[in-house]
Amino acid sequence: MAQTCYAPERPFVPSDPQDIRAYADLIRSDFELYIEDIQAYFRCLEQERTRTFEEARAVSADYGRFLQVVGE
Repeated sequence: MAQTCYAPERPFVPSDPQDIRAYADLIRSDFELYIEDIQAYFRCLEQERTRTFEEARAVSADYGRFLQVVGE
């Protein structure tokens, strides 16, 4: 069964240095969460890539058997 992989949103960083300092803990937390989420996203993509390659091999084998049955 196909898996849907969702890329995380980029963390928001204010343009005003004063706001960055005021919200530093929140921004840091957003970056750390993003890093965790992007790693999970990469793992999901790799799992889906592996699954689709295996599916493509099975479909190719099925097609070969089909061609043999119809005499092509």
